[in-house]
Amino acid sequence: MSILLLTSVSADEETMWLSKLRSVLPEEDIVLLPDLTDKAEVDMAIVANPPQGVLHRLPHLKWIQSLWAGVDALLGDPTLPANVPLVRLVDPTLSAAMAEATATHVLALHRDLPRYARQQQRQEWRQHELLRAADRRVGVLGLGEMGVASAQQLQALGFNVRGWSKSQKSFEDIECFSGQEDLTEFLQGVDILVNLLPLTPETKGILSKNLFSQLPKGASLINFGRGGHQVEGDVIAALDEGQLSHAVLDVFSQEPLPADNPLWRHPHITLLPHVAAPTNPGTAVDIVASNIQKYRRTGQLPKLVERTVGY
Repeated sequence: MSILLLTSVSADEETMWLSKLRSVLPEEDIVLLPDLTDKAEVDMAIVANPPQGVLHRLPHLKWIQSLWAGVDALLGDPTLPANVPLVRLVDPTLSAAMAEATATHVLALHRDLPRYARQQQRQEWRQHELLRAADRRVGVLGLGEMGVASAQQLQALGFNVRGWSKSQKSFEDIECFSGQEDLTEFLQGVDILVNLLPLTPETKGILSKNLFSQLPKGASLINFGRGGHQVEGDVIAALDEGQLSHAVLDVFSQEPLPADNPLWRHPHITLLPHVAAPTNPGTAVDIVASNIQKYRRTGQLPKLVERTVGY
């Protein structure tokens, strides 16, 4: 049997992944789509945002392993085989990287770095009041692996941290909210809102005018979730009206972001090219290899994506 590596990344990146996967799985026959001679020989697929319409043509496919933590693009493929188990990448390295990125930008907003950067452009020497971290309330939308790691990192830095998730969670020193009935209460008083939700039909477009209006005037936004979470026009309008004071955006519905998109030039936006928590190839291939080797030995699959909830 063969394993198909199926991606939409560049040729160089795909070659890198193929080399690393073959080095940790020397006993497996891992092939790329152009080199696949018999689709019936494929029993596993390792994927990274694969092109649509390929996976359903593999008649003996047993399961699909994603190289990314997010699987919304995969689930958006109408031809994705409904009866084939799907596994996303669960890598502690990603959670640590996300916590680091979240702390970096929360601290930047807390210490008014965007404001001081604008003052530098105007050669304006003006100091502003510095709040204690304990007096700054940070809200984390999404308490999965990455959300919890980020919330705990912020709490360790002394911030007043609260979190919101679909279902009830409980963590020491983090005030937890859940469900739509708690969302308004969660948003009240939040100075910096961090989005780390998975993209599902329920969370698509959540970062919109309605949500922004429930935040205190002048709150800041960090979106490290998915581009589909934010309504770009509403983000710009909220910044222009002063409802939001600054937004850090790392993800977009269209990537790379087109050159004519107004988000590039907005003075109150820090724009990043989807770099908050990139997959680490070294740790990712070890996790994938472990999943596959365990399956070959025992027939046991890793934890599966619940397609009905999107993660």
